[in-house]
Order: sequence, then C-alpha cells, then structure tokens
Amino acid sequence: MTEVTKRILVTGGTGLVGRAIEKVVADGEGQPDEEWIFVSSRDADLTSSSETKALFERHKPTHVIHLAAMVGGLFKNIRSNLDFWRTNIHINDNVLHSAHESGVQKVVSCLSTCIFPDKTTYPIDETMIHNGPPHSSNFGYSYAKRMIDVQNRGYSEQHGRRFTAVIPTNVFGPHDNFNIEDGHVLPGLIHKVYLAKQSGSALTVWGTGKPRRQFIYSLDLARLFLWVLREYDEVEPIILSVGEEDEVSIREAAEAIAEAMEFRGELVFDTTKSDGQFKKTASNAKLRRYLPGFQFTPFRKAVKETCAWFNANYANARK
Repeated sequence: MTEVTKRILVTGGTGLVGRAIEKVVADGEGQPDEEWIFVSSRDADLTSSSETKALFERHKPTHVIHLAAMVGGLFKNIRSNLDFWRTNIHINDNVLHSAHESGVQKVVSCLSTCIFPDKTTYPIDETMIHNGPPHSSNFGYSYAKRMIDVQNRGYSEQHGRRFTAVIPTNVFGPHDNFNIEDGHVLPGLIHKVYLAKQSGSALTVWGTGKPRRQFIYSLDLARLFLWVLREYDEVEPIILSVGEEDEVSIREAAEAIAEAMEFRGELVFDTTKSDGQFKKTASNAKLRRYLPGFQFTPFRKAVKETCAWFNANYANARK
C-alpha cells in the first residue's frame, strides 16, 4: 500500500468546482499518496476564525484548495456589495491564516476574471489584476478576491509559504447554482429554458445577448486544479481559460442551451435589463506555455452534458 503523504482539504467542497474536483479524483485522476477531504459550510463557518482553526486542527491538511466564497450573479452583487466584501474578506483571511499557522505546504485559492480592472486593454493577463478599479457592479467581491493575491505575496515574502491562486473564466457544469435571480448567466439560462419548455412560453434572456464570455466546463477546470496543486510553483496567479477564439456571446450560449434542451420556442431579449461588462476576454497564453496540449471539452458538448444533468437532477439541483 502506498502511504498517504498528502491530505488535501477542499473548502467549498460541495459547490460547482468542488463537486467537479471530487468527480475527476474519483474517476481516476487521484493519486495513491493523496487523501481528499471535501468540506462545506455545514462542517465549519469559515467567517469564524475559531471554527476555521478547529477545522484545520481536525483534518490536519498538508495541502488546501480554497474554493469557499460568498458568490452570486450580477444582480445579487449589485444589491449587496458590502456583504460580498465583508464575508469574503473574513473567509479568505481565516483560511489562509489557519493554513499558515498549521504548516500547510501549499494553498491554491480560486479567484475570478471579474476582479480585473473595468477599464483595461484586451486580452487581460495575470499582470493586470491591480491596474485599476474593478467594474462597479461587483466591487465588493472583486476587491476581496484581489486581496487573496496580496496575501499570497505576503505569506511568500514574510514566511516562505507556497500560496497561489487560479483565475478561471465563467465556470459552468453539473451541481451549479441554477437560481434565475441570483445565479450566473449560463445556469440561469438553463433553468429558464427548462421552465419555458414546461410552460410552452418564449425564452426571455436578460440584456441584449451581445456581451461575450469565455466559458470553462467545471470538469476541465477540475483537471487543471489538480495540475496546479501538483506542478505549478509560482506565487503569481494563473488564468485557467479556454482560448480567446472560444469566446461566445450570451445569444450564442442561449441558442446552444435551447438546442441541447430541444427547446423550439421563441428567444426574446429584455433590453431593459443590464448587460454587465460587455466582455472580459482573458489570455490563456501562460497556461498554454505550461500545458500546450491540454484539451478542453467543446462548448456545445459541455452544455449538453450540463443540461442533461439538470434535467436528471431537477428536484435536487440548487435553484
């Protein structure tokens, strides 16, 4: 028997990305010297420093993948910027400090492309994170996530810690939050198409349908997380994304979902609703330097698999 030398604690372990990591590990990507521990808010309130410390003392991890966060779509962010700032600052500080105090060898935290400056040149790359204010719609979440990068540098310089972060583009897949009001664009559209199909009504898409996004399938992201944990040694973050050429408009995304769900109704765009940022094109050149041969799941195939999961798990899906 191989001795377990890595105890990997995954915070936010029951969310979209946590479930995807759990699946790829279970499907053969895990290694014999690794023990994986997936925890959620039921196991500890990470806004509490004492509960976070107790969690680390209980599991004694050697490595951490930090996914836990207060998250939401555009409209929830606009309503609650202060809540997003305070909750995420507490969670991140508690997790990173507990990891440091308990001697964790490596932490990989999850950021987001929405943290980049609103006024920027495209494509965005890893050097631009702190070059100006983020979009006003989600400044609380964005600044809290940016501070992880600041803390990673601090822990490296002051304590020699190997804490780093990844920056995925728009993640989607099974176990997402399919809530129409507070979820992200793709799962929200999947739920809308499901309901429009049930009621025989038109599909109403919020906004013009023109904004463009790079979507990454959660299972692809999970495979990349394992590579970062095992192989990537920089403190500087790395963007995990499909290429610029794989950007799709919200209209194209809605059409792909309609096709996958066999929805035959009309598509209507409610232009009274905000579009958010028009685009936030990210460069995956750094990732490609490290992993030139990585194969992403084609967008329509990933959408089809996600829609199939939602159809099969409608009763229990977060919505």
